[in-house]
Amino acid sequence: MARSLTLVAWGMLSPAALFATFAEAKGKAGPKPFSKAWLIEEARRLSQKPFDPPEETLPAWIADLDWDDYQSIRYKNKRAIWAKLDLPFQAKLFHLGLFFKHPVEIYEVVHGIAEPITYSTDLFRFGPNLKVPRKVSDIGFAGFRVLAEPDFERDVFAFLGASYFRAVGATKQYGLSARGLAIDTGLPRPEEFPLFRRFWLERPAPKAEFVTIHALLDSPSICGAYTFDVNPGDTTVMEIEAYLFPRKSIERIGIAPLTSMYQHGENDRRVADDYRPEIHDSDGLALWTGNGEWIWRPLVNSPVVRVNSFMDNNPKGFGLLQRDRNFDHYQDDGANYHLRPSAWVEPLEAWGRGAVQLVEIPTLDETFDNIVAFWNPEEPFEPGRERVFKYRLFWGEPPVSSNAAKVIATRTGLGGIPGQKNRIPSRKFVIDFEGGRLSELPDTAKVEPVITASRGQLKDPAARPILGTNAWRCNFDLISEGSEPIDLRCFLRDESGALTETWLYQWTPPA
Repeated sequence: MARSLTLVAWGMLSPAALFATFAEAKGKAGPKPFSKAWLIEEARRLSQKPFDPPEETLPAWIADLDWDDYQSIRYKNKRAIWAKLDLPFQAKLFHLGLFFKHPVEIYEVVHGIAEPITYSTDLFRFGPNLKVPRKVSDIGFAGFRVLAEPDFERDVFAFLGASYFRAVGATKQYGLSARGLAIDTGLPRPEEFPLFRRFWLERPAPKAEFVTIHALLDSPSICGAYTFDVNPGDTTVMEIEAYLFPRKSIERIGIAPLTSMYQHGENDRRVADDYRPEIHDSDGLALWTGNGEWIWRPLVNSPVVRVNSFMDNNPKGFGLLQRDRNFDHYQDDGANYHLRPSAWVEPLEAWGRGAVQLVEIPTLDETFDNIVAFWNPEEPFEPGRERVFKYRLFWGEPPVSSNAAKVIATRTGLGGIPGQKNRIPSRKFVIDFEGGRLSELPDTAKVEPVITASRGQLKDPAARPILGTNAWRCNFDLISEGSEPIDLRCFLRDESGALTETWLYQWTPPA
């Protein structure tokens, strides 16, 4: 009864008064009041102070864990948060060690009161090679993962490392990741990785379909307050609110950043000395522009760091997708690349002018995420100018798609005609489209390829049905000089208009 009266009292306070009351209680053990309004005020307050870097020195017994030792640490199922409450969600915590050296604070929130979750070795099972001290202080955690009924064995989403998080869809397979924020990605200097330093997990209701997570983001350049409403399913949906408070001017900021891996595929075999025909978490960037155009940009393992900007005004959505779902195209029954989820960003309000930026970084290693895509607003981020971004993030299959035919494959190789001497070196491009009105046309239909190149000469463009399928193929040769990148654009149309989405590609001729 006394607790109920206390909650009513907290509810009557303004955000400023609530913050002042919390500040008085700071440093005291036990529960503390919490609300989203307080968190926003806390992020604003911290942004007016110098960045305080987190402690990176781990205790000696976990400081030098190798991969196997770290993987041997398991959170005990019986100690899962909410495990004894018969709720639709449970949460388990990640141990510090290996790559994860920054401790995060984690709280459970019940009726507006935040209770800190204290580290204890009793929460974990440790491998036989680890010598765990008898007494260990509260060293914090690396992150957490959430599981949903009826399967409390496999998690549906997780937050681990800097501001990284990821989720699964119907295939229950992890793949690409998202981040809270990207700063200076793709510039000729090290990028800045903001950190989620504190998390608040709201206890869900008994029949809840979603779980709410709050997070405090911090970095030398910015502070932020985040709220995630996460609804797992065949497509896991995250509704995200980000309140951002810059500490200093930021040259390049990435809103709703997605991070993925592309090593090689049917369009790029630059690094392909592998028994598997394709290795990638995502095979393309999809864009739904503010003027309604649908764009598909195949990914590339670029030989140099490459940044492409797709200018837009109030984008309807963008995402890194894994369109190719054919196991035969990967032949990997361990990584299961054909099951990797796509991720789609849907702005919930007008984002104004800016660009979706795609960063492609060279990689020889499939464990290295070398692809980043994000929204870069035109309006600069400056100290004292607070910004709010609200969006949905879909994990699985995108909730929307074009009615036009989609690109299902991109291939490229030496140009010319087999058996004939190629007097002028050229490059051949072959794009396959399928779906929409295009797949319903007779084989005799007059379909025109519309192709443009930023430089060079286009030769022998053609479009035709692929017999025995519902797909159509477009091919052309490109003759060029020099080694500067060439931007290509292609779609198919008939007398009624466009039949396909727009294919974009950037090809860099060899030196």
